[in-house]
Amino acid sequence: MSNTTHEETLGFQTEVKQLLNLMINSLYSNREIFLRELISNAADACDKLRYAALDNDGLYEGDSELRVEIEHDADAGTVTLRDNGIGMNRDDVIANLGTIARSGTAEFLQQLSGEQQKDAKLIGQFGVGFYSSFIVADEVTVRTRKAGDDVAAGVEWRSKGEGEFTIADIESPQHGTEIVLKLKDDAQEFADDFRLQNLVRKYSDHIEVPVRMLKTETAKDDDGNPIEGSEVTTWETVNEATALWVRPKSDISDDEYKAFYKHVAHDFSDPLTWSHNKVEGKLEYTSLLYVPGRAPFDMFERDGARGVKLYVQRVFIMDDAEQFLPLYLRFIKGVLDTRDLSLNVSRELLQQDPKVDKIKSALTKRGLDMLKKLAKDTEQYQTFWNTFGSVLKEGPGEDAANREKIAGLLRFASTHTDTAAQEQGLADYVERMKEGQQKIYYVVADSFNAAKHSPHLEIFRKKGIEVLLLSDRIDEWLMSHLTEFEGKSFADVAKGELDLGDVEDEAEKKEQEETAKAKESLVKRVKEALGDGVQDVKVTHRLTDSPACVVLPEHEMGYQMRRIMEAAGQPLPEVKPILELNPSHSLVARLESADDGLFGDLAHILLDQAIIAEGGHLDDPAAYVKRLNGVLAA
Repeated sequence: MSNTTHEETLGFQTEVKQLLNLMINSLYSNREIFLRELISNAADACDKLRYAALDNDGLYEGDSELRVEIEHDADAGTVTLRDNGIGMNRDDVIANLGTIARSGTAEFLQQLSGEQQKDAKLIGQFGVGFYSSFIVADEVTVRTRKAGDDVAAGVEWRSKGEGEFTIADIESPQHGTEIVLKLKDDAQEFADDFRLQNLVRKYSDHIEVPVRMLKTETAKDDDGNPIEGSEVTTWETVNEATALWVRPKSDISDDEYKAFYKHVAHDFSDPLTWSHNKVEGKLEYTSLLYVPGRAPFDMFERDGARGVKLYVQRVFIMDDAEQFLPLYLRFIKGVLDTRDLSLNVSRELLQQDPKVDKIKSALTKRGLDMLKKLAKDTEQYQTFWNTFGSVLKEGPGEDAANREKIAGLLRFASTHTDTAAQEQGLADYVERMKEGQQKIYYVVADSFNAAKHSPHLEIFRKKGIEVLLLSDRIDEWLMSHLTEFEGKSFADVAKGELDLGDVEDEAEKKEQEETAKAKESLVKRVKEALGDGVQDVKVTHRLTDSPACVVLPEHEMGYQMRRIMEAAGQPLPEVKPILELNPSHSLVARLESADDGLFGDLAHILLDQAIIAEGGHLDDPAAYVKRLNGVLAA
């Protein structure tokens, strides 16, 4: 690659400048990772050329033996890595090497703490790929030509990672990409044959494309002595160059599985678990699925890139084949290799192929079974749940067929421990249910503390009945799709009539009826005082310590969901609560004995306080304050 023309200097994207500054200051705790990143990119380039050549084998330009080659020069202090993959044109080079075209860049930079150890993990999690070259190199030169372009359409890119890069047109007889690293003084260890071979075998042994290095052999005489001047240099394949997923599971070590995950996910950390499965019969495919140990920055961008790497008969098709896993399992990474899809498949055809639905159903089941198995390790599963639990909660609303299975994987905070940690499974809840209890009770609030101290829990604490404490933004939506678990229905303790089933005996129920009858005049008087502010007023047995609470109709949208919908600009009809009074509370006794002048203010104060305790908002806070001040001053 030579004959440089049309040279110009351009500046990096702002985020890249910041990232390169971190790189150059060696925030990676493991500098050798650069080779894994570069080989992974080279292998992807070879995969893309193989796919493009299905329609036009002329792209191979007579060189269909795809490969990655590594050379080093200890005297010059350089490492060179080249591939004969798809290559890049000038626009590709500027787009791919001058910017970070990946969502989450801004969030990534915002999370940098300034502590090298923490930031090193963030960089690895972000998957910076090519930019990891600057961990070990003072200067990086890239020479490339896109397959199928004219020989004169080559491009050379150079940078010292100091805020700008130089790009020039060159002639390049070879398509593909060559990267030359001018090693830093403290990184000369990488210009060593033995060191590079070990790194290839450590990180890239599973790469299907052969990774080759030069090997020098010397002829020997009959006595075994080397013959001077007989040296012969040949290319030797260093990695196993066999797709890991096609090998028998018994032949693959845990370290190999973990290394392959890092290649597939461009992640720096180990996965939590994986599932390797080969299916034969009406459908034939092999899948290797992983659950990551940490979340990507764009996990909550539902339109972001996701899915498995798709191969058809070991021919690479696409990076993010999202059609094979549901959205609520978008955190799963891995590979799918099938014989049952057409090689010239496009995204549109893929969406219409009925075999895709069958494979998706099978992979979804495989993913859920993988999580169920992981759940047997409480500590590991808690790590998973803390990272991906809010995404898995989307499942019951999106996948009715697997709703019960997903429900068994959910974890919640509850009154069983009264801690914010979401550690309680529904199966454990059912096992702890009181004798005669027929429902799984829960309460939804804006925060854990608000849920924990909800007045609706008072009778449940008195009876020793466990209640799930829900405070995630998605929780009320989740519960609207969970109807039952193991034959037990769910009940929101803040909605509808309170039903404790057979936990209450007949004597208690009779006493409640008698109390309600004795307080009929008080209830009527409060209802008249509050007017249109309430749907109804009742005497309650929910409360033991609070004077009053508000209850919503059973099928009405809760306060949490209403606020989310209103914040999204969704107009909602007004909902009037039901006010329930605690007949044994001193404030209710005072209300009952109050004269007409004070009665109305006390009734409104009890209603407003109950709404506040429930996490609702007052329509007229000033009026509440005025009434309260008046009562306090009386």
